[in-house]
Amino acid sequence: MLDFAPAEVVVERRDDGTTRVRSPLPLAPHADRVTDWLDRWARERPEATFLAERVDGALARWSYAEIREAAAGVAQWLLDRGAGADRPVMLLSDNSVDHAVVQLGAQYAGVPAAPVSPAYSLRSADHAKLKAIFARLEPAVVFAQDGDAYAGALAALPLDGVAVLASTNAPGPTVAEARAAEPTDAVDAAHAAVGPETVAKILFTSGSTGEPKGVVNTHRMLTSNQRAIAQLWRFLEHRPPVLVDWLPWNHTFGANHDFHMVLCHGGTMVVDGGKPVPGLIERTVENLREVSPTLYFNVPRGFDVLLPYLEDDAELRERFFARLDLVFYAGAALPQSLWERMEAVSRRARGTPVPMASAWGATETAPLVTSVHFPIERAGIIGLPAPGCEIKLVPNAGKLEMRVRGPNVTPGYWRRPDLTERAFDDEGFYRIGDAGRFADPAHPEKGLVFDGRVSEDFKLTTGTWVHVGVLRVALIAAVAPVAQDAVLTGHDRDEVGALFFPSLPACRRLADLPDDAPAADVVVHPAVRARVAEGLTAQNATAEGSSRRVTRALVLEEPPSIDAGEITDKGYVNQRAVLERRAALVERLHADAPEVIRPA
Repeated sequence: MLDFAPAEVVVERRDDGTTRVRSPLPLAPHADRVTDWLDRWARERPEATFLAERVDGALARWSYAEIREAAAGVAQWLLDRGAGADRPVMLLSDNSVDHAVVQLGAQYAGVPAAPVSPAYSLRSADHAKLKAIFARLEPAVVFAQDGDAYAGALAALPLDGVAVLASTNAPGPTVAEARAAEPTDAVDAAHAAVGPETVAKILFTSGSTGEPKGVVNTHRMLTSNQRAIAQLWRFLEHRPPVLVDWLPWNHTFGANHDFHMVLCHGGTMVVDGGKPVPGLIERTVENLREVSPTLYFNVPRGFDVLLPYLEDDAELRERFFARLDLVFYAGAALPQSLWERMEAVSRRARGTPVPMASAWGATETAPLVTSVHFPIERAGIIGLPAPGCEIKLVPNAGKLEMRVRGPNVTPGYWRRPDLTERAFDDEGFYRIGDAGRFADPAHPEKGLVFDGRVSEDFKLTTGTWVHVGVLRVALIAAVAPVAQDAVLTGHDRDEVGALFFPSLPACRRLADLPDDAPAADVVVHPAVRARVAEGLTAQNATAEGSSRRVTRALVLEEPPSIDAGEITDKGYVNQRAVLERRAALVERLHADAPEVIRPA
């Protein structure tokens, strides 16, 4: 049995119709700086493995002492090149040990680290978002893991006066040279000046509706959040966590939640070079064959792609569950079908289902606001407020909008005072844009349920609200295993429709097609279309009213576009961006074009 804090909550209902919710636990004292954790473990567990990654096919390991020494060298190198509080380091590349060292070195020197989605460099045709971020940051240094791979992105940036740092194929200095720099008293002085309010990093939102916003993350935000997590997940104090983790460090989940959890507790992270896509998921599987995690974090898309391997490979399954304490999902609501498959496969490996947990938060909250720290039986529960976090539930468009206040909340957006001012209400609560409700209003200690994005919901011509978040999850489960994600349509129309992004491997198995069958053939296959029709029928049989009844669907051949803001690189699909970009498809869907699938 995992050592969790008791499931307790303080609820205050106000005369103005709002409800405030908070933890009865006061936030315990915490570190002033992220780098204090590294100093501690380099001192107390110098030889313990902090980071590992594959080098020439083998898993190489770096200790806390080695990473601390390398970070101090990078700190000196950055100071020598004019980096400072107003001249950040911009990191273009995926997760790697060098990426971690550059970021920690920047934080030692009091320099904000700004990791940027690699997709803006590698998968963008015009580099528009990359150029906008560069202009907003005004960095002193740009880091790219591979100078050749990022040559096109670097050529798109005005780099006069900006140092370019790379690990391989470097156009200039290498990370190895920076790591080897001899720290002087300047590093100690710079580190001594770093405090709780110093900007540790700048994380950019996906920018689906315009230029990405730079969310300021202070050291206090990051250290207070890990302290709050540990007060609820008390087992973290008993055994240093071991993670095999691919989640990108330009997102708050992979960076602030996972990476910092390892660093805070003196654990080990295998920097997984895999991703939940064909051709890269195999790297994740290879790492999981070698290292058994104690905690496993992923997003729904990641579980969808990993589960077939766990289901089909007994040796991998036994290795994966050998010492696993907890499975955690975030990033989007987990379809119940994936929840049930994970429970089933864990029973095969260990006889009992592995505990499942989730949380809720945002880039602006570092990231965790609520946490599941009690047993739950199905997906959807997001837990209770963490120590120090206060939630205000405000009635809005038939839902309860959740607003947040606490030491983990951002002070604002990098060089965007206009956005900062609009982000907070008159009581200083951050307007996160999500909705929530109590799973059981008579027993609030049973937790809150995520109720979708307020901005994603829409009305039918009948005036009935369609609550997208809830219906989307139910619909994906109803048509399982066909859909990896769904976008709902029907704004100002009579009926609700759906655009499905398919899970191509699952669809190919369903249709008995080869593994390399083109997407164009897969999405129109009669077996796939029949399964969608059956799923729509099943969903509608339980629907209460037109807002839950889906009358038409299309299975999309083209995957979501990151350039158009349709998807982030951790797999979250933006409903609004898809609907805007694929407006012609929406019209065909509601005009009953020949390819439209109807309930059986």
